[in-house]
Amino acid sequence: MSTLPNPPTQTEILVIGGGPAGSYAAAALQREGHQVTVLEADKFPRYHIGESLLPMMRNYLDFIGAAQAMENHGFIVKPGAAFRLVHGIPETWTEFLSLGPGFQTWNVIRSEMDDLLLKHAGKQGASVFEETRVKSIDFSGEPGKSRPIAANWVNKSGQEGKIAFEWLVDASGRAGVMSTKYLKNRHMRESLRNIAVWGYWTGAKRYAAGTPKANSGWFEALTDESGWSWTIPLHDGTTSIGFVMHQDFSIAKKAKTSGLKEHYLDQLQFCPGVRELLGEDAKLVEGSIKTASDYSYFASSYSGDHFRVIGDAANFVDPFFSSGVHIALTGGLSAAVTICASIKGEATEEVAQKWHDSKVGIAHTRFLFVVLGAYQQMQLQSYPILSDVDAENFDEAFKMFYPGAVIFGLADGSTALTDSRVREMMDRFQHVFDPHVDEENVKAVRARYGADIVTVKTSVFGASKIEEITKDDEEAYRVMMKTDTMKALGDDLEATSMGRSPSHGYIANIERGKLGLRSVAVSGEKENAHSNGSIAL
Repeated sequence: MSTLPNPPTQTEILVIGGGPAGSYAAAALQREGHQVTVLEADKFPRYHIGESLLPMMRNYLDFIGAAQAMENHGFIVKPGAAFRLVHGIPETWTEFLSLGPGFQTWNVIRSEMDDLLLKHAGKQGASVFEETRVKSIDFSGEPGKSRPIAANWVNKSGQEGKIAFEWLVDASGRAGVMSTKYLKNRHMRESLRNIAVWGYWTGAKRYAAGTPKANSGWFEALTDESGWSWTIPLHDGTTSIGFVMHQDFSIAKKAKTSGLKEHYLDQLQFCPGVRELLGEDAKLVEGSIKTASDYSYFASSYSGDHFRVIGDAANFVDPFFSSGVHIALTGGLSAAVTICASIKGEATEEVAQKWHDSKVGIAHTRFLFVVLGAYQQMQLQSYPILSDVDAENFDEAFKMFYPGAVIFGLADGSTALTDSRVREMMDRFQHVFDPHVDEENVKAVRARYGADIVTVKTSVFGASKIEEITKDDEEAYRVMMKTDTMKALGDDLEATSMGRSPSHGYIANIERGKLGLRSVAVSGEKENAHSNGSIAL
């Protein structure tokens, strides 16, 4: 961490925001030898929701040298996730650790994790200034339509100043300085205007205590079909329990109660699984109930001349599936890759911008369809209108599924965005949360068909091929359809996968000291090649 009282008047790269996206980008860029300054409005550690992490977390942290610090901190190791999205049948459990020790993940107290990552950026050499808020950005010409060149800041003591920069990384969270104030290109997703309410409990039981499944997150649909709940055990002995509903349901329910606490506790009647975990001894931590609007949004672009937008400043899908931190790290790495490439002349700045827009937009779109598939499984999601999906990113996100074959059982290889295509994609992604597929089913089908067939590390089969393989074996069909669908997130499994899938004629070089872009022609790679590998939920 910097010991200077105030930020310098000039830096090579300015990062606005010290959350996971900003800290990751700062660490990656500093480790490449660049001069990085981070301005963070708050004093860390500071409270933040988002406590359940996906299994690719350790892999991404390995690249910036932060994985061991995460492991040593004492966060609860998360072996998997349990889902009851359809009531009346047993829950399903998806294992994370089966991917290997390199994909270990955790349930975290975000204030502690975020502080750890920000401190790590400082240890790499980045100059970090907390309690220093960026008020405005100066541009070389018309604001929002020219290159940003300086930021005006004010700190907690009221001191003000200006810092000039060559490059800007906007990781300013939902405030989204560039997107909302200057670019004005943020679009709200009406079908996912959700509101969350949550609190913390002591004395709650752990899901599947005493088994290898213990400490998994528990995710349960509300029986009145108004939303879903999360139950996440934390290493300080508390359990985070929250409910998410579309704002229409939330407003209607709140109107029938006398306050936020009553509204929160009222939701327990719709969650028998949560009530079972609370048992008779659990106590709500007084004053712990919070609420937030988890509105979903995206932008038409996430970059411009000498700047990149990442994390919640760029987009947000939904709290379901815990995609926020992962997309933040994806954006942080993409920003570092493209800035390094542009500085070294490995690609033009225009191409670097397009590459970043694609990586951030595609990751967002893939996770969007996972969430929509889950919501449809819970009967909470009507088909979204086309304006809810970014057409260009929809097209790019699924090019990998059309390598000359009819994939997903669609009539042709077109990726054009239409209502019917959106519905087909939502229907397909429901298989990720198939309530009749548990890890035991997966193991049984692997025993019958072989681990080399029932794996996320092969190319997409497609519905027709799976029908041919499984014939009348319904269990195998369900398992293989789930596995096949999970391959859609293959590029998001590990940091190095950015070096496998070309975009705009370039692939990423994910190697310390050589971070940047390589031409597909020079690398001998094939444009739009489908990368193997995928993700467990």
